[in-house]
Amino acid sequence: MRKTAYISSIVLGVILIIAGVGTWILVSSELADQNIVVADDASCLAGDEVNGPFSAYCEAEIIEHHALDATGGLTYAELDRDDPLRAVAQSAAFLRSSLFTSVVAFGVAAMAVLMGIVFVLIGLGMKDVGERTLSA
Repeated sequence: MRKTAYISSIVLGVILIIAGVGTWILVSSELADQNIVVADDASCLAGDEVNGPFSAYCEAEIIEHHALDATGGLTYAELDRDDPLRAVAQSAAFLRSSLFTSVVAFGVAAMAVLMGIVFVLIGLGMKDVGERTLSA
């Protein structure tokens, strides 16, 4: 039973690591394919290509800043339905949501890799304890 448990733990850990790395690479390459560059007036990573969690976050923040400047500080929900600036606020909200979704995806990918490492270590620890118990 112990052998099945430690092998399962190691296999699950390796699967999580592969899935996490694969997700990170996929999200990063999809963002890079969009050729987005963090605006020059951003408070962080200005001019950086958006291809990771930090650059995606910085771009989302500057989009909000620009949208609020354009709408006089009003959000989509605060603008009149007939206000032509509502489309600007809507586009900004959509873009920010998309960028924040990628930030979350990067976080989930990193968590999967870390959990994978933990499962591999648990499996190796169970194997070591089993070997020591048998040799004692």
